[in-house]
Order: sequence, then C-alpha cells, then structure tokens
Amino acid sequence: MQETIEKLASLLQEKNKGITYEQALTWVELLWGDFESTYAKAGHKYMGSEMTEKVVRQWIDNYGEQLHEFVARNPKYKHLLNQQDSGHTH
Repeated sequence: MQETIEKLASLLQEKNKGITYEQALTWVELLWGDFESTYAKAGHKYMGSEMTEKVVRQWIDNYGEQLHEFVARNPKYKHLLNQQDSGHTH
C-alpha cells in the first residue's frame, strides 16, 4: 500500500508544482485515511485499497492543482502546505 501512496503523491506533485513531495505525501495520506474513515463511519462495507486508490486518484485528478484554494478556504489545513519536511523519505 505504501508504494501506491507514494505513486499518488508523485501524481499530486506533478499536478501541483507548488508543493514538495513530502507535502504531497502528507496530503495523499490524509485523503486516504479520511476516505476510509468516512466510508466506515457511514456503515459501508470496506471495499479494499483498490477502491480507496481509485477515489484518491480521482480527487487528485480533479482538485490537485487547486490545493492552495482549498487551504485558503480551510485554514485548519494550512500547516500541511507550509511544512517543509514531514519526515517522510522517498
């Protein structure tokens, strides 16, 4: 699964040149966890990591270039784009 998350982070960084790889990785991990958590809380049966990858990839394709706009509307996430290094290696 980590390899999939890293591929999605690379895709996100390609879409949004204003963020570092580490920031993209943080965003993908956040989106991945958020989707799985929300899906489970809604009482849906777990559909597997392939489904989560599909949804996160779609979000990246649709919104990846506009993360800065999302952050402007949602200041509680601003620290995710301001950090220089989240401690991840690639």
